[in-house]
Amino acid sequence: MRIITVDDEKFELESLTRAVKEAVPDAEVESFREAVDALKYASANLIDVAFLDIEMKEMSGIMLGKRLKLLNPKTNVIFATGYTNYREVAFDMHASGYITKPITVDRIKEEMKDLRYPLELKSTRTIRVQTFGDFEVFVNDKHAEFKYIKTKELFAFLVDRHGEITTNAEQMKILFGDDTHSSDLQCLHADLRDVLKKSACEDALVQRWGKLGVAPDKLDCDAYDWEKGLAYALNSYKGEYMAQYDWAKFSSGVPELAE
Repeated sequence: MRIITVDDEKFELESLTRAVKEAVPDAEVESFREAVDALKYASANLIDVAFLDIEMKEMSGIMLGKRLKLLNPKTNVIFATGYTNYREVAFDMHASGYITKPITVDRIKEEMKDLRYPLELKSTRTIRVQTFGDFEVFVNDKHAEFKYIKTKELFAFLVDRHGEITTNAEQMKILFGDDTHSSDLQCLHADLRDVLKKSACEDALVQRWGKLGVAPDKLDCDAYDWEKGLAYALNSYKGEYMAQYDWAKFSSGVPELAE
């Protein structure tokens, strides 16, 4: 779990960060006095929870929270402030929580138990696939670096097929609109294999002569966990699935809860 704390007052930030570390000892906690530094960090790292002061000099916590949610809509924003008059604004932007100073360890624990976007269980795998909202791929909680934009879409298509082995022709029609880009497709295959190999998840790719698929049990994927009825996935689905791809569709039927 990755948490950030942001407050432009040095001693307030130290107090907040200390309390968060005590309340969530297993979390990775990074603290920032400048909102721009927090945004820079969030653009390169997946943030699970952000504890933000509101009245700050360069950028308000409200604006920072909105920009953090643009980077990742499922970031749990919790305001930690000495003011009570921003509660309605926080509610309107769907913040996860609102704590008034002085911040206590017990209050932080309470907020962590009732997050707007519950956190999935820690996985031993280094690769995680997000399909709800936009399609995203994370390696060690950082955005996967594909050489080609189309590689990401290829992986999305394979994930969407849920283990079905697809032909090269099918892949080309989805990615390029026809089946005449065989050399381009081979470059995408090589790029995808390289990314998965670097994340030690090459076994997630199932290869046959002229065909390709994924092994669902080798991936951490919200859509797959939704089908299992896992609580975090059921709560995460807000009606959007691989939103950047017109071809992607998702069954909205409610799955049976997993045992």
